[in-house]
Amino acid sequence: MFSVVFLLALLAFSVTGSPVEVRNSPITLPMTRRLAFSNVTDLLRHDEARLAAFREYSTRGRRDADGAPYPTVPLSQVDLGNTMLCYTVTVTIGNPRANYELIVDSGSAITWIGARTPYVSWVGVNTNVPVAVNYFYGFFQGTIWQDVITFTGGITISGVNIGVASAVQGVAADGVLGIGPTLSGKGTIPNSPDQMIPTVVDRLVEKNIILRPVVSIFFKPTVANEDNNGELCFGGTNPRKYIGHPAYTDIATTPPSSFHWGINQWISYRNIEILAYSAGIVDSGCTFLYLAIDAYESYKAVTGGTLNPANGLLQISLQQYNQLHDLEFHIGVRIFRLVPNAQIWPRFLNHKINGGDNDIFLIVKSLSTPTGTGCSFVNGYVFLQRFYTVFNSDKRRVGFAQTAYTMASTN
Repeated sequence: MFSVVFLLALLAFSVTGSPVEVRNSPITLPMTRRLAFSNVTDLLRHDEARLAAFREYSTRGRRDADGAPYPTVPLSQVDLGNTMLCYTVTVTIGNPRANYELIVDSGSAITWIGARTPYVSWVGVNTNVPVAVNYFYGFFQGTIWQDVITFTGGITISGVNIGVASAVQGVAADGVLGIGPTLSGKGTIPNSPDQMIPTVVDRLVEKNIILRPVVSIFFKPTVANEDNNGELCFGGTNPRKYIGHPAYTDIATTPPSSFHWGINQWISYRNIEILAYSAGIVDSGCTFLYLAIDAYESYKAVTGGTLNPANGLLQISLQQYNQLHDLEFHIGVRIFRLVPNAQIWPRFLNHKINGGDNDIFLIVKSLSTPTGTGCSFVNGYVFLQRFYTVFNSDKRRVGFAQTAYTMASTN
């Protein structure tokens, strides 16, 4: 059993000898988009496994209002970082300083390193708290250390909880920077599923480096395999990256969506309801837009898409594309529209999904479960690259705003 002493140590340890810059204003970091998949089969298997992980990790060991345990899927080995199509940031950790390329993951709260670059530090403190995450392509296990992280621009913070891998397999980066809510970190300490590890954001607020536990992300659609076209912002938002003001909605209260960045929404197409009002997840680690099976079938019917057996995606003709209408997301009091171009797979990547240069594939996939099961949708990367997204922990809300690329025709 996990010792209470270990937990107290985790909260009390501090790393000395490294300055902390008190600034209180938001910290912005550039993000680089990377493509790390060779074919559509890997991409879809990754997403599907990740969705299974959300259901499993969110409900394992928890009970509903009547005291009954939540049903769980069989233990999956699921990657918590979108190592197929991902955004990464580079941070400096330890002394001597070393640079680490970390996958930005809104679906998990744990930050860890050691998949590629080894961890060596004279000032790091081992808390002896074990941490483990199962993966679809492997696993990560290690120990929580507390050390110094330096962000781009020289912002330095000491005493950050960092998982240091003793064994890892299957991650195409040095590790993961978890920006999920602290609650999503439950279950990562073996034998202590209810314990939570303070996150990087928690530490930034505690050290008064940022005033608010807010994380914002900006993705720009691109036609390059790798591009510095994203931005991660701690402590607030960057108004230069969006138009108008973000519109907020409360975190969903329905599990398993409530354990993550879950929201409620309904979706329409030409005044036809595609998805009924229900809870789902906003996740940068899933590539596609996933809908409950009944909503997926409705979308398939209104667009005329037919399933392509070579890649599992809906395909439409050029004529059907010219007749495509906006897909409308009713979130809070606002409507956010995915224009026709945002609903299709980038054609410069068709060769990776068994498609011809001029083929047109839709980016909507089925969850294979009906509406009302606690997670009726996942607004993945294809949605997030069109809107500025704000994750606010203390007010338990998520916000969206249009950007200069919401209506772009880059696909």
